[in-house]
Amino acid sequence: MYALDPIANALTNPEAPGAVPLDAGTALKWLQSRSGHPLRAPIGVIGPREEDDARNLVAEAVGRKLGEWGFTVLCGGRGGVMRAAAKGAVGAGGLTIGLLPEPDPDFANPYITVPIATGIGEARNAIIACAAAVLIVVGDSYGTLSEVALGLRFGKTVLGLCDPPKVDGVQALADVDELDAALAARLLG
Repeated sequence: MYALDPIANALTNPEAPGAVPLDAGTALKWLQSRSGHPLRAPIGVIGPREEDDARNLVAEAVGRKLGEWGFTVLCGGRGGVMRAAAKGAVGAGGLTIGLLPEPDPDFANPYITVPIATGIGEARNAIIACAAAVLIVVGDSYGTLSEVALGLRFGKTVLGLCDPPKVDGVQALADVDELDAALAARLLG
């Protein structure tokens, strides 16, 4: 990818005079900080609430990247992948929204900046799947599978890490290092 002055939107004119090479991560940060048209919809990070050290390390790295790029992270607000992703995002200065199944915001993990206590139980999965611009799934569980299915039904891009659900439409990534290119391809074309 190439960039010019952000006003010229070099991402759509890479052959223009003065264009310089631009990696996907820098392009995503540009989108959120200097483009004049940042993505307002959050990026959903979904996965099992059960604790798993390897999966949580990946989820935290995902959250950290999203926070560094300036994206808001949307998740279920509880433990496991949700807590790890929120921890990474907040650690990088990002904003996190937790859509809780309970009617009490005190159930949110400590890294949720904006807890939304829905009181609607697992039905909140549909809201996460619909509200997110892109879903990043880390791992697999029944609740995660429901969010993936709903996201695909709503036409969302679903990027998967750490043995995501094996469902047509989930773009499995080998590791977190592939996230920037996959997300840039979806958000910036």
